Amino acid sequence: MTKRRMFLRMITASLLRRRSRMIVALLSIGIGATILSGLVTIYYDVPRQMGAQFRNYGANMLLVSSTNDPLSAEDAEAAIAKIPEDQVVGATPYRYVNAQLVLSQLSFVAAGTDFDQVQQTSPYFVVDGEYPTEPRQILLGKEVAETIGAKVNSVVEITYKPSTKQTESTELTAGATLAGSAEGFNQNLVYVTLTLDDDLKIASLTVNADLQTPEYGGQASEAFFTDQFIGKSIPVTLGEDVDAISGATITSQAVVDAVNTAVVTENAAAANGSTLSMQVTGILDTGGQEEEYIFMSLDDMAVLTGEGNQYDVVELSVSGTSEELEEYVNTISEDGSAVTARLVKRITNSETAVLGKLQALVFLVTAVVLVLTMICVSTTMMAVVTERRREIGLRKALGASDGSIRTEFLGEGMFLGLLGGILGALLGFAFAQVVSVNVFGSSITFQPLLLPVTIIVSMLISALSCLLPIKQAVAIDPALVLKGE
Repeated sequence: MTKRRMFLRMITASLLRRRSRMIVALLSIGIGATILSGLVTIYYDVPRQMGAQFRNYGANMLLVSSTNDPLSAEDAEAAIAKIPEDQVVGATPYRYVNAQLVLSQLSFVAAGTDFDQVQQTSPYFVVDGEYPTEPRQILLGKEVAETIGAKVNSVVEITYKPSTKQTESTELTAGATLAGSAEGFNQNLVYVTLTLDDDLKIASLTVNADLQTPEYGGQASEAFFTDQFIGKSIPVTLGEDVDAISGATITSQAVVDAVNTAVVTENAAAANGSTLSMQVTGILDTGGQEEEYIFMSLDDMAVLTGEGNQYDVVELSVSGTSEELEEYVNTISEDGSAVTARLVKRITNSETAVLGKLQALVFLVTAVVLVLTMICVSTTMMAVVTERRREIGLRKALGASDGSIRTEFLGEGMFLGLLGGILGALLGFAFAQVVSVNVFGSSITFQPLLLPVTIIVSMLISALSCLLPIKQAVAIDPALVLKGE
């Protein structure tokens, strides 16, 4: 029989003779290894789990244009491509314009977006009804719906007319077409389109005052008022060049202001804007600013405004650590880039803070459990040394060295650590899975490397636990123990 086999036989025989105590020690190591394996698995999987949970609170990154111009779809796609695809939960573009509901004579913010992506980046949106799926369908914010009295399946008419302002570079030429707008009664816009004759005087004028009160301000579009502007030079003065409409002075002044600030346009139809009839498919309730908006698809927004797909902002929901997010921001916002990336600090900082506290808690609990495991195993081994005092004394009297005594007890402890580590590594994953499903609502990712790590740590803990008992065993004096034998 070889020395190795003899050594293993001695260890197993010693453990079997004291089954009750060894089972207690084995269970202690097994429980410690289970907690170690489970919590370490959770520790490394917490960033992914917490990231998934925080994605429910909205986007954590914004993309905007580096210039004053809107962000093009091509530039936005190029910027998003710089982030690993598996980390992009959702990318929602938004285009905002001021639109009017003609029947209610009120203005609201209309937002063009991708509703499929909205559900990815803003899962906290609560919709009474359904998200739009077809053209000419909209989602109304709760406040908008309450203001105009709209419900699901209601049909509303939305009008968009671009706002125009005078610029120093504007040069008036014979035959030019100009378009302008100004705020009238109740801050609703009045739109004008005019042409100039060869003497740069007003040859024709069209006024759109649909958003003014029909009985008073609405008269601004009638010939008796608009004809007063014909043959006049810009700027025009109310009360001198033209007379105000009785009972609609504010609207009359708005028409004059719009004429005086009108700019040259090549597309008079675009300047006059457009109107779409839209069906309400849902009412949006978020408790935030979104309740004041009208949401439509990007395609409908393009039809309404006459502009191609261009965005004011793109909201990104990205799964990653704060360090990774910062790296993506720097990569996207590199010098010369048409896109600037920004982090939503309230989301990113909250995620980092909560994640740090959870990981610290897991580390603390694991450390406490391992210390308790060491105490339990050490106490058990000390009891074993006490029981084997006569045996140890007899062996030393027969010539056994202190090294052989140390090796035997250390071997017993590490053998227990091996068995407990294997048991704990397997049970630890099951423990982590139960915690993950009940706390985060999703399964956990298995970490194969934790299996050998757990076994090695368990053996090291067991070895450390045996140091004090081994010291006591080596200190036994055969003469005192065997006295009277």
